[in-house]
Amino acid sequence: MLKGFKEFIFRGNVLDLAVAVVIGTAFTAIVSAFTDGIVKPLLAVFGGTNELGWGFQIVSGKPATFIQLGTIVGAVIDFLLIAAVLYFILVTPANRIMARFGSKQAAATEIALLTEIRDLLAEQRNAEGDAGKATGSSTTTIREV
Repeated sequence: MLKGFKEFIFRGNVLDLAVAVVIGTAFTAIVSAFTDGIVKPLLAVFGGTNELGWGFQIVSGKPATFIQLGTIVGAVIDFLLIAAVLYFILVTPANRIMARFGSKQAAATEIALLTEIRDLLAEQRNAEGDAGKATGSSTTTIREV
C-alpha cells in the first residue's frame, strides 16, 4: 500500500501540479498587489470625486448600493495577467520541450501502431482471399506504406 502511494507521489505529473499550484498562488499575490496598488487607483481617477471608487450608485445617499466596477475590472486584469504569464512562462516552454523530446517517441509509437494495423488488415484480406478463391470472388491488395 505504501509502495503504491510512493509511486503516485513521485509521478512527474503530480510533482508538476504541486509546483504549479505553489507558483500560481505566489504569482496571484503579486498580480493582486499590482492591481490593488496601481490599477485600482488609476480607475478611481476616472470615477470622479467619489471616495468609493470607479462605479455607480443605485440609490443616492446609500453607500451600500454602490456597484464597484473597479473591483470587477481589477479581477479581470488579475485573471488575464496570471493566465498570460503562466502561459508564456510555463505552457509555451513545456510545449516546446515536449515537441523537441516527446514527438520522436510518439512518432515511433504511432508508426508501430500503423504498421500493426496494416499487417492485421493484410492478414484479414488474405484470409478473405483464401475464402474468396473457393467461391470465385475477387480481392483487392493493400499497398505497403
